[in-house]
Amino acid sequence: MKYLVRDKLLAIGDDYWIEDEDGRHAFLVDGKALRFRDTLELKDPDGRILITLREKLLVFRDAMTLERDERRLAMIRRKRFSLLRNHFRVTMAEGTELDVSGRILDREFKVEYDGELLALISRQWYRVRETYAVDVVREDADAALLVAVAVCVIRMAEKEREDDL
Repeated sequence: MKYLVRDKLLAIGDDYWIEDEDGRHAFLVDGKALRFRDTLELKDPDGRILITLREKLLVFRDAMTLERDERRLAMIRRKRFSLLRNHFRVTMAEGTELDVSGRILDREFKVEYDGELLALISRQWYRVRETYAVDVVREDADAALLVAVAVCVIRMAEKEREDDL
């Protein structure tokens, strides 16, 4: 299933819909304004919070946590020792790891588990400049989690680029 994201540089407090490939609202990304740290909520079309995305404070390297039902689901960090600058590790609460690699800022990257492709993030399917897709390859995969991972790594890569300027 492909999910369409209309990409724009978002300020905290901005909200936007992610649509499925049939054009229906699938997820709402709700930016929480006036918070001390970067916080987003991924909601279903009925407004229920599926995953909360939070910037981790007071850490040496940038990190974001994903929470479901107020319990940590995963931690996302840039992979420390990698030849690729655009390489992130998602450590799940139970200890398994997802690997995110590719050209993050170009919206051309993949999410894998143990070498198996879970999701492909790409602009190649769309002509609209500020649009990309999160193609969840495995039908049994947690689509909300994979969309949240894509949103987080893009946000982290953009923040790092801004800090480098």
